[in-house]
Amino acid sequence: MPLLFIGIDPNTGDKQSPTVWVDQDEQELVFQGWKPSVALEAECAATEIPGHAKGIPDNEAVIRIPARMVPMIREACDAVERSHLR
Repeated sequence: MPLLFIGIDPNTGDKQSPTVWVDQDEQELVFQGWKPSVALEAECAATEIPGHAKGIPDNEAVIRIPARMVPMIREACDAVERSHLR
């Protein structure tokens, strides 16, 4: 099944496009966002909390999503939950 498009940053314009999708087969949220600054990525990588080692694994990434997209993220969460209940 193709990705379910949820929404795009309403302030996108023509050059940037933070976007939210749902992968219904995998029951996962999929985000496209901005790359973080080197300093922010380093801070994320240096943070150690229980159950989370320092560093960012090669198969993971830190992204930035504007807070104005929270309603789209909620909608994506609802869509994943609905597909999970099928």
